Amino acid sequence: MYVNLDRYDKKILRILQQDASISNQDLADRIGLTAAPCSRRVKQLIDTGVIERYVARVNERKVGLNLIAMLHIVMDKHIPERFEAFEKAIADIPEVMECYLITGHDADYQLKVAVADMDSYHDILLGKITRITGVSGVKSSFIMRKVVDTTAVPLSN
Repeated sequence: MYVNLDRYDKKILRILQQDASISNQDLADRIGLTAAPCSRRVKQLIDTGVIERYVARVNERKVGLNLIAMLHIVMDKHIPERFEAFEKAIADIPEVMECYLITGHDADYQLKVAVADMDSYHDILLGKITRITGVSGVKSSFIMRKVVDTTAVPLSN
């Protein structure tokens, strides 16, 4: 369901997308409200599902995950049961950071996988991903450098 956002809501979201650890008072000061209405607005954004959750972004390389791969997965059959089984299995692999059902490509899914090195990637690919029933093909690409890296949703003025 679409939620209509006013200018204060958008300001709140822009700031929280950059720094979710900001105090309510500092947030209120930056958007031009007092603390109580600012807090109510944030709570409403949470209650309506506009804000889904708060997370800490971790630098992959700082924790030893030096290889980021993008995988295109081809399924053998395009039936709901196959897709459901794949999605359930892939959700249980912690190295999979993102999984999308896609169109307009020669693949059915696109995954983002973070691992320490090529040996670890080999283990995940052959030991887990290609063993999922229905996976009939995998094409891998490796990220050399992040050019744009944001989780911020663009909000119109």
